[in-house]
Amino acid sequence: MATSLRRPSFTGCSSSPPDADDEGVRGTCEDASLCKRFAVSIGYWQDPYIPHLVRLSKERKAPEINRGYFARVHGVSQLIKAFLRKTGCNCQILNLGAGMDTTFWRLKDEDLLPSKYFEIDFPMIVTRKLHSIKLPTLLVAECVLVYMTPEQSANLLKWAANSFETAMFINYEQVNMDDRFGQIMIENLRRRQCDLAGVETCKSLESQKERLLSSGWESASAVDMMELYSKLPRAEVSRIESLEFLDEMELLEQLMQHYCLCWATKGGSNLGLKEITY
Repeated sequence: MATSLRRPSFTGCSSSPPDADDEGVRGTCEDASLCKRFAVSIGYWQDPYIPHLVRLSKERKAPEINRGYFARVHGVSQLIKAFLRKTGCNCQILNLGAGMDTTFWRLKDEDLLPSKYFEIDFPMIVTRKLHSIKLPTLLVAECVLVYMTPEQSANLLKWAANSFETAMFINYEQVNMDDRFGQIMIENLRRRQCDLAGVETCKSLESQKERLLSSGWESASAVDMMELYSKLPRAEVSRIESLEFLDEMELLEQLMQHYCLCWATKGGSNLGLKEITY
């Protein structure tokens, strides 16, 4: 574990041997890692570390997938940096379901490391590690809560809200899943034996915010990824859109409208945490 702001440590945690029922969920880690690795390989963003962790797939990924991951990585990264700057990096980050994520090393390159940084494979391990920590704490979950039942994810969110006096929770996952496009997404995942156990909490941006507020968080915000994409720096958007031709903008819009970035805060009024926005 980390002992100082100047020399933080990278701590990875894992649970006991996974259950066979988790196989479909674990497979999504490989899928996401390969997609990020491919997007980096053709210039969507710079990540010198992911090649050391993830092989380059021979399969070319579709432009809408690459742009979706570009928006996801950029959006989560911007919110992480906003929190770090508000706290002066005197904080900690818990990256839930981190998989092959390289955020730790990329933050180190930008001299933005927090006092402590934890990567966790399964969220339940948090209770054995961080029950009484009181530094400003950032929890990050990318496509993690949706694989829990609503009761399980609510318990995690309540635990986090009750355990930390000053905290922020970033959640990236599906939204608007009640429409036909959402149902197709669900059916496709089920064919791969991957069930979205918590999909009923992903009905709308309002339902996403409400689950955070009802779990004890003081403020909550949410944007779908199409809205976030429209707010990305125009120079960057022009650059990545010139990398490859996209002939079905409607498909990109549909995909982006079915994922969202949510964030909630508690305490930290002196830090201005509630002012963090995208």
